Amino acid sequence: MKIKALEQWRILLTPFRGLGVFFCFSVNAQFAPAADMIGTTAISKDSAVFVEWANACAIQRGYLDIATPDSGFANYGDGNSAIGTAGQNGFVSLGDGGTATLTFQNSIYNGQGFDFAVFENGFYTASPLAFLEFAFVEVSSDGNNFFRFPVTSNIQDSSQIPMSGVDCSFVNNLAGKYVFGYGTPFDLEELKNEIGLDVNHITHVRLIDVVGSINNQYATHDQYGHKINDPYPTPFPSSGFDLDAVGVINQVNASAVEELKVASYGLRVFPNPSSTDNVTLKVDEGLVGAKLKVFDITGKTLNEERIQSQYSILNTQYYSKGIYFLSIGNQTTKLIIE
Repeated sequence: MKIKALEQWRILLTPFRGLGVFFCFSVNAQFAPAADMIGTTAISKDSAVFVEWANACAIQRGYLDIATPDSGFANYGDGNSAIGTAGQNGFVSLGDGGTATLTFQNSIYNGQGFDFAVFENGFYTASPLAFLEFAFVEVSSDGNNFFRFPVTSNIQDSSQIPMSGVDCSFVNNLAGKYVFGYGTPFDLEELKNEIGLDVNHITHVRLIDVVGSINNQYATHDQYGHKINDPYPTPFPSSGFDLDAVGVINQVNASAVEELKVASYGLRVFPNPSSTDNVTLKVDEGLVGAKLKVFDITGKTLNEERIQSQYSILNTQYYSKGIYFLSIGNQTTKLIIE
C-alpha cells in the first residue's frame, strides 16, 4: 500500500468496481493469474519452501516523479526493511527507476523449479485487478556483471494507468506481479546460457523499478520493445516499487543441510528424487502416530495422513513434476518428483 495515498486510491476506485474498466483487458493475457486463482505461481510468504532470506540490501533511490526531478527522491523505509522474512520488517520504496541490490549468507543455485522469489506491497482493488508496481530482476555471480530476466508485458500502452486496474496475467518475469504476502518466483534455468553468469552461484539479486510512464521520454520497455504500463505518477514518499523481501528456495549447500536435518530429525524419504508412483517413508519410532502433511511449492496442502509405522508408502502417482515438502511434527524435508 501507499501509506496516505492508499485510502485516496480506494476512494477513487470505489465507483468503478465491477465495471470491467481500468484499461487492462485484452486477448493478450496469457501468463500465470492472480494469487487466489487456479494456475498461479504465487508463493505465500509462509511457505516452507524458503530456506533463507536476504541479509543485506543497498538502495539507490529514484525520484518521486521522474518527470519532475525537483520533487525529490522516494524516502519511505531503508535497506533494513528488505532484510529477513517477508511481511516482518516493512518495505522500502525505490522511487522511479530506483534500485535495490540484495545479498545472501549463501549463494543461490539453479535447482529444480523456481529458485527465489521477490515480495512487493501490492493490493487488490477488485480481484483480479490490483494496484501493482513492477521491477526488473537481475542476478549476478560476481557482484559486477548483472543479467536481466527476460520480461514480457501485454498491458496496453495507449492509455496511462493512473491508479490501478492491472491484471497480473498480462505480465511475466516482473517482480511485483503479485499482491502483498505472495512472492513472484524466478527460475535461473532461463539464464543458464548467459556468458559470464554462473547460475549455480548467484550472489546478488538486483531490483530496478519500472517507470510505468508511457511517455516516450521516460518509458521502460519489455524484451520486445513494448512500453510497460503501471500506475504512474505516484509522487509520494513511497513512490515506485515497494520491496518487501527476497526469499531463497534453492540455496548452495541446501542439500547437505537437509541431509543433516533428516539424520537428526528422523524423517527419510526414498527414492528422492523419484520418478515412480510411490515413495517410501521412514520415521523414528517417536514420530509413529503423528500426522504427515504433503504440500507443494506454493504452500498448498495436498495430503494429510497418520503415520502408522516406522515404514510407510506415500502414493505420488498424481503429483506433477516439481518440488514438494513432507512435514511431520515440526520437521520438514523436500521431495523432488521427476
